[in-house]
Amino acid sequence: MRTLINAIKVVNTQDRPLPFAVYSSIKEQHLLNVPVVKPLFIAVLDGDKKLGKDGEIVCRAGDFIFLSDSPAINMRNIPKEKEYYALLIEFEYEDFLGIGPNVASKQYFTKGEIPVALEKCLQQFVEWSLFAPKELWSIRRKEILHLLYHLGHTDILAMATPHKLGQKIHALFSEKPSAELSLTTVCQQVAMSESTLRRKLAAEGTTVQEIKDQVKLGLGLHLLQTTNHAIVYIAEQCGYQSQSRFTSRFKERFGLTPSALRKTKKNVTE
Repeated sequence: MRTLINAIKVVNTQDRPLPFAVYSSIKEQHLLNVPVVKPLFIAVLDGDKKLGKDGEIVCRAGDFIFLSDSPAINMRNIPKEKEYYALLIEFEYEDFLGIGPNVASKQYFTKGEIPVALEKCLQQFVEWSLFAPKELWSIRRKEILHLLYHLGHTDILAMATPHKLGQKIHALFSEKPSAELSLTTVCQQVAMSESTLRRKLAAEGTTVQEIKDQVKLGLGLHLLQTTNHAIVYIAEQCGYQSQSRFTSRFKERFGLTPSALRKTKKNVTE
């Protein structure tokens, strides 16, 4: 795993969009209600990851977990020796097409060990991202899915669901998280009346406001985990007029403040 970690650290210093994210910490992170918007592959490369209300799902270093979309899941990232270190890759529904027969399942995750073949595939994916254009990212994501399926993890196909209305609206808000998108504009974009929109979202167990909050706070969490930007700057990028408002909503959602999360990622002199 060390070779893969080193490759990620080299590529992750590049100032360019990448088809993956890296979450790391030197102190334990306990996060509540983390949204998973798209099928998400997490390779735990150092430390432990626990998921669920009581941490019932455990991933050790050298394990992976594949999550389906979920409005909220509790996570604990636990460093061992030096740090917690994980590689995250989001997949689109289209990435799953043509891999195998459709699977009907209520299971929202699958996990397993990372064999040598998968480790090498992930390393190639990371190194390739240095020069590959964004238009080709889906090809290499599909390659990872094919390998997982070939290795016997056929239940990954249950992690993909056809586009929901909520996902479409999530994508609209994600285009400009700091902008205020009116309900009228949202209705126009999805070609629905307000009443129809509310009814269909209710059937999916969500609302426009919940999706908007999910986008803003999810982006805030991602930026805190993957950048060194000042918290006030992150608040602005997420569409909050003040850092205090962002801090209040962030703690309400995830169970800790942005500054408390930041302290898990570096040594801080009190």
